[in-house]
This record gives sequence, C-alpha cells and structure tokens, in this order.
Amino acid sequence: MSAGGRLGRASVIIAAAGSGSRLGLAAAKAFVELCGHPMLYYSLAAAARVEGVIELVIAVPPGMERAARAAVSEAGVALPVKITPGGAARQDSVRIALELTSAESDLVAVHDAARPLAPAELFAAALADASRFGAAIAAVPVADTLKRGQAEAISATLSRAGLFQSQTPQAFRRALLLSAFKTAQERGWEATDEAELVERIGGEVRLVKGSPENFKITTPEDLAMAQALIAARGRALG
Repeated sequence: MSAGGRLGRASVIIAAAGSGSRLGLAAAKAFVELCGHPMLYYSLAAAARVEGVIELVIAVPPGMERAARAAVSEAGVALPVKITPGGAARQDSVRIALELTSAESDLVAVHDAARPLAPAELFAAALADASRFGAAIAAVPVADTLKRGQAEAISATLSRAGLFQSQTPQAFRRALLLSAFKTAQERGWEATDEAELVERIGGEVRLVKGSPENFKITTPEDLAMAQALIAARGRALG
C-alpha cells in the first residue's frame, strides 16, 4: 500500500443523501444523532482539517439543505461549503456534487457521511497518492474466509489473497474523475464506487491503508459500535 506524497488544491465531496431505512429510522442517515452530533458532523470536521482542501461539497436529500448548513456551523467549518440535493442513487449524487467543484481544484476526494470515523489523516493520505498517481482509495485487506453461496449452501470457497475491502475517502485528479463520470453517463455505466468508474476508463487506482474502524454505518448494531468508539475517543482526549 502507498504512503502518500504532496498535496495539491482539493475539493472534498461528502455523499450524505442516503436514507436511514436500514437503521429502522425515518430520518436521513447522515442526520441521525451520534454522540450528540448529526452523523454528518464528523466527516465535515475531519475533511475541513486537511491541508490543501479549499472547499466542501455536500450532497443531501432534498429538503435537508438547512440541516446540512446547521451541521457545517456545528462542526466549525471555515472553508467555503456548497450544499446540493442529491440524486436518485449515490452515483447520481456524486456526479451532481462533482459538477459543482471548483475548477481551481486539482484533486477531488469523495467520502460517505455514513463513515464518520475516518480521520483527517486518511483524507490526506488518499489525496496525496491521488496527486502523485492519479487515483487512490482507502482500503483494508479482507480478513475473513469468503464463501460463494447458492440455494442456501456453499458452492465455492474463495481465496482472500490479494483481496481488499474498499472504503472512502476515495481521491482522484479532478480531470480524471470528470472524464470517468462523463464516460459513465455516455455509456450508461453503473458502479458502486468512483474507483470502479476510473478503472473502467483505464485509470490505475492506488491503495491507501484504511482502518477497520472506518466502517460504513448500515445497521443499528453499526450505529451502536460507532457511538461506543466515538465516546471512547472523547474519554481518551478528556
């Protein structure tokens, strides 16, 4: 995995338009309270601390713009912030936000608000490698044995050698990411993350060491785990 290099000017997109349905809540996931703050707060606070970041662009559910602005204020973000309604799918939301990023940015990082435990250092590492190589993502090696199942039975055991679980932030040279999204729109491509789109147009994506704590909150159990970890960090700092 790569260690990182020098940063250029960067925009950070925070994808915060997802629903909280799998958490069993009616509220948008990014605005669920987590240790006294909306979940979005933590990603804002981390991204705003990264050297070279000149702006944040947040994609939120339609109608949640005011709540997003409140989270920005709560996090004490002094950078310019653009807030936009997201699209029908995550890929649409990121595309909309990408089109709003400043042409002065050399780099763009994309991060899911549902990963509130990503530290500023991880953003910096991904952006540094994107500056050097064009594209980089946070990732962790797959630790568990993988099974393929069919009809409620194991059909194959897969080798985990060389397999990684992708995370965010994912960082790219802005021109490269714009090209990937333009091609995706023209060809009707759908992908679960930005790195896949960049791979499809021939881009090489580097791996930056992520963390098991940088998990995506999807279930009530994930939310409880994140609350425990954030509370523990607070006690350690106190």
